[in-house]
Amino acid sequence: MLPEICLIISLHAGKLRWEPECQYQLRHLQDSARISALLPPRLEGHWISTGCEVRPGPEFLTRSYLFYSNRLFKAYQFYYWDPSCREPSHSLVIKGKLRLRQASWITRGATEADYHLHKVGIVFHSQRAMQEISARINQTSGGGCSGFLPAGRAWAPGVLYELLSAKEGQDCTAALGFTMHELSLVRVEKHYQSPLHTQLSGRRAVEELYLGDIHTKWSERLHYRPTGYQRPLQSAVHHTHPCPVCGIIYRADEHHPPILPGKAELPMQLSGRWVSVQCEIRPAVLFLTRYFIFHGTNRTWEGYYYHYSDPLCKQPTFTIYASGHYTKGVPSSKVRGGTELAFKVTHAQVTPMDQVSATMLNASEPGSCGETGSWSIGMEQDITLTNGCLALGIKLPHTEYELFKMEQDTKERSLLFIGERPTDGSSPDRPDKRPTSYQAPLVQCAGAPGVFSRHISPRYLGKEGNDRNEALRPLPMAFLLSLMALQFLRWD
Repeated sequence: MLPEICLIISLHAGKLRWEPECQYQLRHLQDSARISALLPPRLEGHWISTGCEVRPGPEFLTRSYLFYSNRLFKAYQFYYWDPSCREPSHSLVIKGKLRLRQASWITRGATEADYHLHKVGIVFHSQRAMQEISARINQTSGGGCSGFLPAGRAWAPGVLYELLSAKEGQDCTAALGFTMHELSLVRVEKHYQSPLHTQLSGRRAVEELYLGDIHTKWSERLHYRPTGYQRPLQSAVHHTHPCPVCGIIYRADEHHPPILPGKAELPMQLSGRWVSVQCEIRPAVLFLTRYFIFHGTNRTWEGYYYHYSDPLCKQPTFTIYASGHYTKGVPSSKVRGGTELAFKVTHAQVTPMDQVSATMLNASEPGSCGETGSWSIGMEQDITLTNGCLALGIKLPHTEYELFKMEQDTKERSLLFIGERPTDGSSPDRPDKRPTSYQAPLVQCAGAPGVFSRHISPRYLGKEGNDRNEALRPLPMAFLLSLMALQFLRWD
């Protein structure tokens, strides 16, 4: 079947015409033959970051995890002062044991796991890092780690200090907000990096390891059990090509943190069309793809959010179209390299794409979500006059305080990173709730549109006739009812 986002088109001579790059990206995204999930996941091997990662806080880091056949693991986390991962602060070396359990009943496609930490050590890479981190540990450990490092201790390069020892019953990691709960949710995917027209046998395999997400609120990190994922690690053997940083991270250890190559900072030029690189999985069982159009001349925007019930984004549940305007960006004072903007949502439309969604929207309180009792599959409805949709958590008009960043990948494509959504399902509707980390990037698939785009209803998308519905094989109703109840917690 055709992708759910196939409205990335433009008007030309009175006819609808594909934007070639958008068309390629969408087919690439929706080609189920090129993606497979390994169940149960095979973790043995070396997995590495493919770039500088940003966690809530913000924290800038790279990761290098080794899993052995006897269930033991050794993980390196390298932390930095800067968003380019060129100024190391400290490194953690983590040793423990991991046991895979059963398939997750919350996050479809994931496997739950139990882990046990044996040791956690820290190496400081400057006097400043040593002073700041040791002071934090001494002040917040409740006395149990008050003597972790004596005040005024001189920094010595390469010295490993023990933060956690299961044998000794010592744990001084809480002050760092450190936890390895990310290991409690695991997914391994294999996909193929090549043009879509080549044969499967000629494609290059890429393996990715998805581990549980990190809570966006610092105080919740130690207790939170993931239901979504963070940026994936890639196999050190089967990774994307080219990958300039892969070898650097692969060879690093706690005494020799990776120093990534410098990158030029790109100006914030939003104008154009941006689409998801992959099916995106968020906390609270949200599977979606996104497509945005930004009009720089008048600072207006349009967004399409395509929600699904499966981790490959094959079974659509509902679609949201939203539009409004945004402010001029200013450099972030909290997250180096980021740009702060405010987005106002003034208009929205919703399209149920399966019977469960239509039924639940029809059960909405009268006047709270479009025209009561009029929802049907594939039929779009404006929810602006009802000030949004209570069932989906959409309020109109609505302002969100955002964090953006632009980069180029190794293929010189422009990438757009938008602020990570709060893990608790709330909205960044106040400046103090502005994100400090990012979602999965969008790729620019077309340049700046000349005029406000022509909105295309999702009911016109996909194959003609009944082929489209035949391709969508619904899940059991009981499962979808529980799934939709979670999905309606938030829409973006």
